[in-house]
Amino acid sequence: FTELVLDTWDLQLEHNGQQHRTAAMGCKQLVVRRGQPFTITLRFSGRGYEEGVDKLAFNVETGPCPNETSGTRFHFPMTDCPEELSWSAVMQQQDGESLSVSLCSPPSACVGRYILTLETSTDYQGSSFHIGDFILLFNAWHPEDTVFLRDEDERREYVLSQQGLIYQGTSDYIFSIPWDFGQFEDGILATCLNMLDINPKHLRDQNRDCSRRNDPVYIGRVVSAMVNCNDEDRGVLWGKWKDPYEDGINPLSWIGSVDILKRWQKFGCQPVKYGQCWVFAAVACTVMRCLGIPSRVVTNYNSAHDTNANLIIDRYINESGEQDQQPKEGIWNFHCWVESWMARPDLAGNGDYDGWQALDPTPQEKSEGVFCCGPAPVKAIKEGDMQLKYDIPFIFAEVNADVVYWVVQQDGMKKQAIQSSHVGKNISTKSVGKDSREDITHNYKYPEGSEEERKVFAKAEHEKKSIHEEDEALHLRIKVSEGANKGCDFDVFAVINNNTDVGRVCTVKLCARTTSYNGTVGPQCGLTDSINIELEPWSENRVPMRILYEQYKDSLTQDNLIKVVALLTDHQTGDILMAVRDIYVENPQIKIRILGEPKQNRKLVAEISLVNPLDVPLNNCVFMVEGTGLTNGQQIKELEESVEPQAEAKFRLDLMPQQSGLLKLMVDFESDKLAGVKGYRNVIIAPQHM
Repeated sequence: FTELVLDTWDLQLEHNGQQHRTAAMGCKQLVVRRGQPFTITLRFSGRGYEEGVDKLAFNVETGPCPNETSGTRFHFPMTDCPEELSWSAVMQQQDGESLSVSLCSPPSACVGRYILTLETSTDYQGSSFHIGDFILLFNAWHPEDTVFLRDEDERREYVLSQQGLIYQGTSDYIFSIPWDFGQFEDGILATCLNMLDINPKHLRDQNRDCSRRNDPVYIGRVVSAMVNCNDEDRGVLWGKWKDPYEDGINPLSWIGSVDILKRWQKFGCQPVKYGQCWVFAAVACTVMRCLGIPSRVVTNYNSAHDTNANLIIDRYINESGEQDQQPKEGIWNFHCWVESWMARPDLAGNGDYDGWQALDPTPQEKSEGVFCCGPAPVKAIKEGDMQLKYDIPFIFAEVNADVVYWVVQQDGMKKQAIQSSHVGKNISTKSVGKDSREDITHNYKYPEGSEEERKVFAKAEHEKKSIHEEDEALHLRIKVSEGANKGCDFDVFAVINNNTDVGRVCTVKLCARTTSYNGTVGPQCGLTDSINIELEPWSENRVPMRILYEQYKDSLTQDNLIKVVALLTDHQTGDILMAVRDIYVENPQIKIRILGEPKQNRKLVAEISLVNPLDVPLNNCVFMVEGTGLTNGQQIKELEESVEPQAEAKFRLDLMPQQSGLLKLMVDFESDKLAGVKGYRNVIIAPQHM
C-alpha cells in the first residue's frame, strides 16, 4: 500500500459551534466544550483510509511547554469506542476518500488553546499533518465537569446570556442599571485567554500554570487578581473612587465590558481608567462566562469594609449628627462582586461547599500577597466556617459586621447611640430569564435574631455590640417625600413613635450631607435646630427638614446620594437614638422608542430622548448606545447644541440587528451637569427566515 496522504480537512465549525453552544463566537475558529465530542472530516488524496492497513493517531497540545505528565499533551489512536476519562478519537463514517472522526476530551481537561495534529502510518512509513488550532472551554452541560449546572434556564442565563442587570442605589431605593457582558463578541475570547497567559503565575511557571487550567477554582482566583491592576500585574482596570476622572473614563459611564476589554488589549494590556466595584465585577463576570464558568453579578447593600477583621465598625458623630469625613473602616451603600458556580473537591466535607462561590475583583485587601478575593463558598460564609479557602472572614464581615455609632459630646465624652442599621441587606442579583430582582440574602446569612445566627456568630467568635431599639419605648426612623428628583427641592422627616402609656419629652435634630456610594461624606446640605417635642402616649410625631436644590447641587456627587442623620435625646433616660438613611436623588428618565419592524438583518430605528430637569443648560451632551446583536459595537452621538432647562435632548439611531431573540438596547447619557444617566429597552427581534 502507498502511504496515506492527507489532502484537505474540515473542522466543521458551524456544526460543532451549534452543538457546543459556541456559535455566537462567530465561525472563524473551532471552539468546543470539554467532555463533549466534536466532529472533523479528513480527506485523503489518491486513496482512502484502509482499516487494518493504516493506523491513525492524534496529538493535542496546549501551552508553551506541553508534556504528558502535566496533562497538557496527549497522544491517542483512533479506536472503536470512546474513552470516558482521557482523550479519544472514534471513526464515525467513511465515504470514499473522506473520513469523519469524532474527537472527545475528558471533562477534566485543561481549558485553553490547543494544537491538533494527525499521525498516519502504513507499513512502517509515517507522516504527520498539522490540522489546526481549537479552543477548549469549561462545560456546564456535562455532569462530570466541575462547573456542571443542572438547570437549562440557569445555564442560559449564567453562561450564554450576554446582557444583564446590575443592582445599585440604596437598601431603601434599589434600582438596576443595564450591562452588556458581550462574552461572545468578536475578539473577547482571545483577550480572556491572553489574560491567563500574562498572569504572574504563568510568567513564574508556565508549565504549572497551564496544567492547573483544568480547575475553575484556580481560574477564578487568577481572574479575580487580573481584573484589577493593583499588583502591577498588567491587570485590566484601574480603580478610582473620587473626581477627577478627566484622564480616563468616569466609572459611571461604562455600559458594557467589551469596550473595556478591547481598550485593554489594544493598548498593550495597560490598565483601563477607571473602574469601581460594579465595573470590576461585571468584567470578571464576562471573562468567567466566556471561559464557560456559570457566573452572575451580585450586590450587597450596606456592605461593611472591616479592615482589622474584628467584625466591629465604630463610627463617631457629633451632637449635630455630623460624622467624621474619612472613617478608616467603611460601610458602602452597596458593593458588587461575582458568584461563580463550581464544585470544591479541594475542600473537605463531601461536596458540602459545592455551588456558588464569591469572587471579588475589586481591590480591597491582599489575599496570599495579591489583590484578589475568593473563590469563597457562599455556604461557608453562611455557616461561619472562617478557616476554609479562600478569604471567608473578609466576605463574612461584609455581610455581618456590626456598626456601633458613638455620639461625641461637647465635653469629649462618648455615648453609644441606639440605632437600627443593618449590614448585609437585600443581597440581589438578576432573576433567571427575566428582568426582576432575586433576593439571595438567605444564601449568605440566617434570619436576624435566629438561633442559627447565634450559633454561626459563636463559631465565628463574633459578638453583637450594637444596641438595637426593638425593645425601646421610643422608635425613630427617617422618611422621604415623593419626588427626590435631581433639580428639585424635597422633604425628609424624622418620624418618632412613643410606644408607651406615658408622655415623653425629647430633643430632635436632623442633618443632611452629600455622600458617595463608598461611604465618604461631603459638605452639609441641610440642618435643623434642636427641636423639643412633647410626645403623647402611643403617638407619632414628625419633624420635617427641607432639602434645597440650591444647597446640594454643587456638592452632590455622581452617585446622587444624600445621607440624612436624625438624633433624638430622650430627656427621661438620657438615651440617644439615631437613624441614618441614604437618599437617592433620581436622574431623569431616558425614553427609547423603536420604529419599524424588529427583524434580523432589517433596518430598525431607535429614537432616544431625555428632558433636562435642571434650571441651567446642559453642555457637552453625549449619548452612548450599545447592545450585543443590535449595534455594531458602541455608537456615540455628540449633540452639537446645549440642552436648555426643561428642553428635550433627542436623536435617532439606525440599527441593523445581527441576532434574533430578546435583546437589550442600552443607553448612557453624559453632560457637564448630569452624568451616568442609564436607560434600556428590551427588543424582540424576529428571525430572518420567518
